[in-house]
Amino acid sequence: MSIGAKRIFVALSGLLVSLGAVSFTAAPGAAAATSVPAVADAWEKSPVYVDPAASDQLSGVEANALADKIKDADKPVFVAVLPADFPRQDLFQKLRTETGVTGVYGIRLGDKFDAKADRQVLSNAAVSNIVTTYGGVADTNTQLNAFVDQAVKDARGTAPASWGGSGSDNASTGALIGVGAVLVAGGAVTYAVVRRNRRRKAEEQRAALEKLRVVVDEDITAYGEELDRLDFHPAEAGADDAMRADYERALDSYENAKSFMAAAERPEQVRAVTQSLEDGRFSLALLAARREGRPLPERRAPCFFDPRHGPSVKDAQWAPPGGAERTVPVCLADATRLADGDEPMSRTVATDSGERRPYWEAGPAYGPWAGGYFGGGLLPGLLVGTMLGGMMASPAYAADYGSGYGDFGGGAGYDGGDYSGSDFDPGDFGGGGDFGGGGDFGGGGDFGGGF
Repeated sequence: MSIGAKRIFVALSGLLVSLGAVSFTAAPGAAAATSVPAVADAWEKSPVYVDPAASDQLSGVEANALADKIKDADKPVFVAVLPADFPRQDLFQKLRTETGVTGVYGIRLGDKFDAKADRQVLSNAAVSNIVTTYGGVADTNTQLNAFVDQAVKDARGTAPASWGGSGSDNASTGALIGVGAVLVAGGAVTYAVVRRNRRRKAEEQRAALEKLRVVVDEDITAYGEELDRLDFHPAEAGADDAMRADYERALDSYENAKSFMAAAERPEQVRAVTQSLEDGRFSLALLAARREGRPLPERRAPCFFDPRHGPSVKDAQWAPPGGAERTVPVCLADATRLADGDEPMSRTVATDSGERRPYWEAGPAYGPWAGGYFGGGLLPGLLVGTMLGGMMASPAYAADYGSGYGDFGGGAGYDGGDYSGSDFDPGDFGGGGDFGGGGDFGGGGDFGGGF
């Protein structure tokens, strides 16, 4: 680059940072993938690689369009289409090690598909949800576009600099001037778009809060009715200081829940409301045990199916429709129903379509509501494979509905797209399935449980 071009580049660098970098695309590699290094070399130039032996699955035009989509999103997402006989032993680990870039890796191997990702970029739960959702799609182009659409939406970080096309070292003075002119001219448009997006986000948050308000008001009302049914009087015969302390905490929880809801301005603030109600119900359980002379209950999560049922009494096995079985905390009534083969008495809420569905099949706004009841560490395992769990697995979820729900996302503040080199830890690279059985594409134990 000439001295004049360098000066222009320095003058424009601040503008490039503030308004976003321009993406220059390149066609996917076309060299034959005779080895893992060949695939990694191709990925250095483009996010999409199609082995010549698998070119009947994805055309050059389709591959270019897919690569452009990833580059435009500026996310570290890698895609490979390989023949069924490509060496599959520890394939993901070898490709990730050879490539050396923290990112999301999706591979179509013959008619099978799987994906893995560094946790900094995309959580294991998020990758598993994507593979479960799109892994069975037969058409390669449809499947990979769906995978990429979801991956670039959820992934953290930025694309490797090597995908930038001609690169700054070869940029001419005229090209830099042209870029600067475009960026300056687009500044006003960018500002207007940002303002519009902020207004839209604020409107969406208000709508989500109003939807939650209906559900939370029902919870608060139900809790108040429990207080009335208890009919405890601090001066009644047999009442002691421990009972009065339980009752006082229960009353404080009721008042706190009402105050928190009245002050809530964003959906994530609802979490404090349901946490107060959960605290209060445990205080009521302690008080009831003391009055009846029973052993004090242990602190347990509320009933998964409806927190209004009160603290759970045991754990039971349950699976959502089409999902994997997991252990959930349940009240006695739901434990009995499950044991008898009946459906539990699930809490239903209104969806965007107007129908009532169990809260884990409703929209993203119910994440903070559930988070207050079940806490961060417990919630991911309860919701994995559900609609709400899939939404909360998106790193973008925290921006709209708050964070701290457990291992739904990857490390906050991660920039992504960097070369980890020898620092790569296979234990942080996971997600995905097992290509229909048998470990790494059917042989080698690379999938299904991390390294």
